Amino acid sequence: MSSNVQVPALGESISEAVLLQWLKNEGDQVAIDEPICELESDKATVDLPAPVAGVLRQKIEAGATVQIGDVVAQIDPAAARSASATSEAPRAKRSAERAAAQENGPTTLPGALEKKPAKPEKAAAPPSTRRAAEPEPEPQPEPEPERKPSPKIERPAKPPAAEPPAEADGVRRETMSKIRRSIADRMVRAQQAMAMLTTFNEIDMTAVQALRKRHQEQFKEAHGVSLGLMSFFAHATALALKQFPVLNAQLDGDDILYHDYVHLSVAVSTERGLVVPVIRNVESMSFARIETEIKRAAAAARDGKLSIQELSGGTFTITNGGVFGSLLSTPILNPPQTGILGLHTIQERPVAIEGQVQVRPMMYVALTYDHRLADGKDAVTFLVRIKQLLEDPIQMILEI
Repeated sequence: MSSNVQVPALGESISEAVLLQWLKNEGDQVAIDEPICELESDKATVDLPAPVAGVLRQKIEAGATVQIGDVVAQIDPAAARSASATSEAPRAKRSAERAAAQENGPTTLPGALEKKPAKPEKAAAPPSTRRAAEPEPEPQPEPEPERKPSPKIERPAKPPAAEPPAEADGVRRETMSKIRRSIADRMVRAQQAMAMLTTFNEIDMTAVQALRKRHQEQFKEAHGVSLGLMSFFAHATALALKQFPVLNAQLDGDDILYHDYVHLSVAVSTERGLVVPVIRNVESMSFARIETEIKRAAAAARDGKLSIQELSGGTFTITNGGVFGSLLSTPILNPPQTGILGLHTIQERPVAIEGQVQVRPMMYVALTYDHRLADGKDAVTFLVRIKQLLEDPIQMILEI
């Protein structure tokens, strides 16, 4: 009995994908868990594995848009077994024929072509015979007098179809990619379906920068990975979400789903667009583990090698526009999540410290939240807690 190959769930709020290409051809033998095609959603490109071993029967052409749950192929295990048995029969027959030929001497094997004697050519007939055989020419009728054609009534010709207007110099047109269209659609739906509001604050990054500078070499030597900013913000976010669980929750109809874990979605920019892999159980990770997982997920996102599981299940998102020089922005929620934290570039600015003007490395941070679920007090206090943890990072180590 054939097994259906269906489009699996590819992440929250994703209902369709594009079958980019078939990795196996029609009629190919495939092994269990062997990738047979590539699917592209608005988050990433993933390989679709074969659920069973057998012969592949394609049901969808490459380039087609498919919905979650659609059957894109069938795999026939019986066809694989029958094809193997059928291929054995001709080989056995040929072996028997060769053995018989060797025992009985030279013989003509079945199916061999034999030369047939050529047919004798017919002798050419003498000229007199040929003349007698030639038919007499038939009399040709006299040509009719030439008739003048009747005058035709000229009809006005239809004007040619108007050609599309040529594009102006310096303008070029490209079809929007599927992943770009999907991102655009999801952003619009998020704006329409959620009551998004953004609150801002700024963080003095002096203590974090000093800590990184003081321990960077030892940290890298001990763990094999650099001590970056993301581990500080991820750790601070996990601690703050314990205090403000509503920002780690989501709406499900008239119910609120609270999560006792933090599955952190981390936005990664790739050539195809923004991809958001999920780092699971960040609340239980060390700084080194967070840095390692973020680095691994980011590399997989850029190479298009993220698994379906790594693209789903996030409960809160961090996006860092500061790597591109952004000073301030209002991030858009990643449905169905309730909160997203936006980081920005660190910039030295004069600030008042205990009545004195000092130049400090400052970063603006933004929290966009779903006002249907979270109140302004929760959002503002959450962001203040992030600020406190980053300006005094020893609190994260002591978890106080």
